[in-house]
Amino acid sequence: MSDFKKYQCRECEHIYDEAKGDPDSGIAPGTRWADIPDGWSCPICGAPKDFFRVME
Repeated sequence: MSDFKKYQCRECEHIYDEAKGDPDSGIAPGTRWADIPDGWSCPICGAPKDFFRVME
């Protein structure tokens, strides 16, 4: 599926790629942004989920 999106942390610029997920944090590849728990935070700087913006 090619409609995966990427989201970038506004604090440290880390990129969450839906296609890759965040396996180190227990987020499987293919996990949509909306399906990530609200308590998840940036694995690099610890910023909350709402600090991320969708990349165009």
